[in-house]
Amino acid sequence: MAVELTEITADNVGDVYDLVVGPGQDEFVASNPWSLAQAYAERHVAWPRAIVADGTIVGFIMLQFDPDDDDGRPFQLWRLMIAADQQGKGYGRAAASLAVEECRRRGATELFTSWGLGDGGPEGFYLGLGFEPTGEWDDDEKVARLAL
Repeated sequence: MAVELTEITADNVGDVYDLVVGPGQDEFVASNPWSLAQAYAERHVAWPRAIVADGTIVGFIMLQFDPDDDDGRPFQLWRLMIAADQQGKGYGRAAASLAVEECRRRGATELFTSWGLGDGGPEGFYLGLGFEPTGEWDDDEKVARLAL
């Protein structure tokens, strides 16, 4: 399995736009259309990428690189989604690992993310990656930190 994070271009934006998560998972991650709009609006800090496995777009990831972040979290994993029919194949874990490499390349010593709680939520996935809750909340999402 060859997984890579590729730039979103005019050639692949439609494929990323059309990806959806499984039933009930949409309450835990923003839709790709919304995320792509946010990436455009916040292009000075957003780093959106298509997750590609063996030449097929299987997901979407977006990091934030903002040294002036109001919350003191300059490196954040804002979005990570794998299409419903591509889940359970290790693509999310591989994409997260590539995201960590990009953060390290940019000098990060920690990466933050947050998640909503509930049945079918991503908490176990993020804990399995090594994220540790900070005790903080971002609206209704638990904030966690991964030491790099």
